[in-house]
Amino acid sequence: MIAKLTGTLDDFGPDWAVIDVAGVGYLVHASAKTLDALGVRGDRVTVHTELQVSENDMRLIGFASGEERAWFRLLTGVQGVGSKMALAVLSALAVDDLARACAGGDAAMVARAQGVGPKLAGRIVNELKDKAGALPPAPGAAVVVAPAGSASADAVSALQNLGFKPNVATIAVARAIEELGDGAELNALVRVALKRAAG
Repeated sequence: MIAKLTGTLDDFGPDWAVIDVAGVGYLVHASAKTLDALGVRGDRVTVHTELQVSENDMRLIGFASGEERAWFRLLTGVQGVGSKMALAVLSALAVDDLARACAGGDAAMVARAQGVGPKLAGRIVNELKDKAGALPPAPGAAVVVAPAGSASADAVSALQNLGFKPNVATIAVARAIEELGDGAELNALVRVALKRAAG
């Protein structure tokens, strides 16, 4: 119903913000990371939103990016994860860290979120590990399609053979290339990419 708001940041608290759009103040619940990204009172802001309706409540959830909103939808699709719990996970982990945790089966990383126990973290990781690869990478994550036979393609293949999902391997190798330069040798690429993929 309401997919996006652009207006002035009127007020904010620990888990909410009021965005003034042409004189109407919208109360938006958000993760700590989204609230940090909004800036200070009076700033012009844009948030992607999700309207949640239950029997006795209706609330607007705000996100700094469409990708964060996509992860929120995935998280709330897991049994036992409501909007509050999903926002706690998104407050504790950036979306690319969450994607890495799910792709790599790292329940301990997800359990860092407030109120998420090991059992629930395990369920989140198990249910979302295959879906993690279906989402687009985080903005700014350079994903290059490496030519077959190149060192970068071989490095991606090496990481996949070690059990990393294709998108995690590709992002890790892209970051390794950024760090080492285009002419990096395969062994160096794999070594640095492994560090990036493992977080």
